Amino acid sequence: AAPRPAHGCGSGALLGRFGVLLQALLALCAFSTLMLKRFKEPKAERRPWRIWFYDTSKQAIGALFIHFANVFLSDLTEEDPCSLYLINFILDATLGMLLIWLGVKVVSWIVQHKKYTYLVFGEYGDPPQAAAWIGQCILYLLIMVFEKTVISLVLLIPGWTKLQQILLGYIPNPQLELVLVMFVVPFIVNAIMFWVVDSLIMRKYKQKDTLDINGSIETPRARRTEESQVLLSPDMDFDQSESDQDVSGPRGTSQKMKQPSYQVVI
Repeated sequence: AAPRPAHGCGSGALLGRFGVLLQALLALCAFSTLMLKRFKEPKAERRPWRIWFYDTSKQAIGALFIHFANVFLSDLTEEDPCSLYLINFILDATLGMLLIWLGVKVVSWIVQHKKYTYLVFGEYGDPPQAAAWIGQCILYLLIMVFEKTVISLVLLIPGWTKLQQILLGYIPNPQLELVLVMFVVPFIVNAIMFWVVDSLIMRKYKQKDTLDINGSIETPRARRTEESQVLLSPDMDFDQSESDQDVSGPRGTSQKMKQPSYQVVI
């Protein structure tokens, strides 16, 4: 067995029996926040279970990739792997979150520009297609690979070793350090990250389009806006139309009487 340092968890502790148990408990508690988020959505906008599964499973795949990448990178060192894992995790939750947001925006712009409808995050067709979900999972996983690559390059900057030595050096119990690193801190941060990322990649609620009397597509919001502009407009002057009638005055002069034009609002 590898010697355990005076402070911090020993090599291989992240993949030990206690570490794996903490990781399974973390996954259960963290993804329960996505379940809570679904029930917090308004009933009119709440996603069906199949759509919710398609949305959240992309995060699950990305989170598992990041987690096992952090575990692998942390076990490469002979020093305290718990502190190195915590540094990776903190960078993922700060700089990594910014990179994920940027990646989602760039990928969304590209697929919309190329008109790849089924690759737009949150759009799966009607009825939902598994092929669209697979394509979006691949795109999201590529964003995670990009994010982890940048974070790994950032860790090559000198100076992280000193932070690693003092980050958890005040905790003498290795198991307590493992609980903080693998459960307490990741649960709090992952709950926030899952909530934010789910809002980024889910389909935004859209009201169904309706057809007006002319056959053109009109959304309810646009229709309400048009109604308010007509009914609340301060300028109620009548426009002159071709149906103006000439009315002769007493002196023989011709005057035009404007016929009011009416607009039917449905």
